[in-house]
Amino acid sequence: MTMTVASSSHHRCVRSATSVGAASGAVAGLVAITPACGAVDLEGAIAIGAISGALCAWAVGLKFKLKYDDSLDVVGVHLVAGLWGTIAIGFLGSETGLFYGGDYKQLVVQIVIALFALIFTAIVTVVIALALKPLGWRVSDEEEANGIDEAEHAETAYDFA
Repeated sequence: MTMTVASSSHHRCVRSATSVGAASGAVAGLVAITPACGAVDLEGAIAIGAISGALCAWAVGLKFKLKYDDSLDVVGVHLVAGLWGTIAIGFLGSETGLFYGGDYKQLVVQIVIALFALIFTAIVTVVIALALKPLGWRVSDEEEANGIDEAEHAETAYDFA
């Protein structure tokens, strides 16, 4: 699998196959099939997995263009693959999907479900963040630049020296 990855020293996108990219692709497929596993047949599952890999590779690349912090690719892999897997039931559901003779109703239901999940989790996340803010849950800019592992745990996760 080819995945867009960033060079940590130059912050530029480089296209190369990596083990992290392969692992992210596997996780993307698993995340995407989770909501759809009981609703699709083998062909639908393969399509969901293939499309999720492409969508997630694209989404991971967006973080460099949009300059948002997603060090573990949670947005690029879990959010995108989960939304795709949920919505894909409306297209690929073996009993009600558009590609299997169903009408648009199941697709609308799946989109509403995905939107509700987005709105609900956004609200809960904001509430949690606001509750934690007075506790000082953010490290200083200096601690972040020097390494959070060192500041918080007095050790480093990766010793390159």
